[in-house]
Amino acid sequence: MSSLISNIRPDYDQVIQDIVDYALGYEITSGLAIETARHILIDTLGCGLEALSYPAACKLLGPVVKGTVVPHGARVPGTQFQLDPVQAAFNIGTLIRWLDFNDTWLAAEWGHPSDNLGAILAVADWLSRNAVAAGKPPLTMNEVLHGIVKAHEIQGVIALENSFNQVGLDHVLLVKVASTAVVSRLLGLTRDEALAAVSLAWVDGQSLRTYRHAPNAGSRKSWAAGDATSRAVRLALMAQTGEMGYPSALTARTWGFYDVLFKGQPFKFQRSYGSYVSENVLFKISFPAEFHSQTAVEAAVTLHQQLKDAGKSIDDIERITIRTHEACIRIIDKQGPLNNPAARDHCIQYMVAVALIKGNLTALDYEDAAAADPRIDALRARIQCEEDPQYTRDYHDPDKRSIANALTVQFKDGSHLPEVAVQYPIGHQRRRAEGIPLLEAKFRTNLARRFPQKQQDAILAASQNTRTLAAMPVHEYVDLYVI
Repeated sequence: MSSLISNIRPDYDQVIQDIVDYALGYEITSGLAIETARHILIDTLGCGLEALSYPAACKLLGPVVKGTVVPHGARVPGTQFQLDPVQAAFNIGTLIRWLDFNDTWLAAEWGHPSDNLGAILAVADWLSRNAVAAGKPPLTMNEVLHGIVKAHEIQGVIALENSFNQVGLDHVLLVKVASTAVVSRLLGLTRDEALAAVSLAWVDGQSLRTYRHAPNAGSRKSWAAGDATSRAVRLALMAQTGEMGYPSALTARTWGFYDVLFKGQPFKFQRSYGSYVSENVLFKISFPAEFHSQTAVEAAVTLHQQLKDAGKSIDDIERITIRTHEACIRIIDKQGPLNNPAARDHCIQYMVAVALIKGNLTALDYEDAAAADPRIDALRARIQCEEDPQYTRDYHDPDKRSIANALTVQFKDGSHLPEVAVQYPIGHQRRRAEGIPLLEAKFRTNLARRFPQKQQDAILAASQNTRTLAAMPVHEYVDLYVI
């Protein structure tokens, strides 16, 4: 029987070419994007520093073989590890994501574009140290800032119209693709080498969302992005050796990504690559909570005070209704037992219950000791979600991109508190002026968790001005975070 599939190798898929041409050749001219990249950098590193307080994260850190030290290797901020760039990317990426407190992008596919910093910083630091060792000029933090903008853009623009979660794939797939493209530029790959690298990322095995959903929600969701960034570095380094690529990795009949993993549908695009995503990224500032719940937790904190003012307690509550958007219901509307922190920080009822009881929500509130408080489960059993179609439309509207939630508390005596609605979380672009001072305060708090005052001051001095930071050699900036 003859084959109907041609053996003539085609040109690279246009989607792959567009990613590579943007990563290698696009010039970032947006001052807002670069300034935002500085805020992304400090917020993301701060999240990693906070994660170092958690033994479950720290047990995964370090070299693959204990005791290995790589000469001129990449440093892991907040530690003494100096590793090869692949393992350094895993370490940095895992710390960044561990507490679900770094930035977010919400669209047809959601995700956390700052996860890419694991690959970007590890490779830039490694290259900078090796350049100095060879008597050459080091890379500067300008390369890191531009890499942040480009990685955000690649991940976010693909996510706008293409839902990988709907076919059971995890969003870290996009971290791997974006990191591979940006790292290819840092490594100085040719266009052909970069095309090969990105094609390898699409052909690679892709993570299932199994570990994000009941009954299997677990801690892999906290290191999956680190795994994706490290794999990106590995693939780019392989392509640098001349390893071949796969031109129709997406479009090949039967065997390509579209047919195997995307129900035969090609990707759709709302816009071309520029700097839109970094300019509009969502910062997690107030709460380490899955982003679809940020406004619900903010509303719950407001209601906590209103309960006090009304002379009521949580025991007086009959039920709480959350008016919300479809994505929130699909991802974090959960009932039944929550067996670990990974399940709790992806349950809107749990987060709202804690905020109503305490008037706040911190990462420690997901740990077993905090979850043992019987008031939490008793209250979350009385919390229900209802979709508001307008909220869902506003969530997808590119001019709004709201993440709205509205809470109504009904009491056993038949009375109720007025509904508290929050359209945009404090980390949203529409609340940027309000949010940035709080983001900077969050960074200072995270520095204080790990470093003595003199070291905190040195990091702040290097980080507070974009022009000063951009001119600094990467390895010198990273060395400020060595403890």
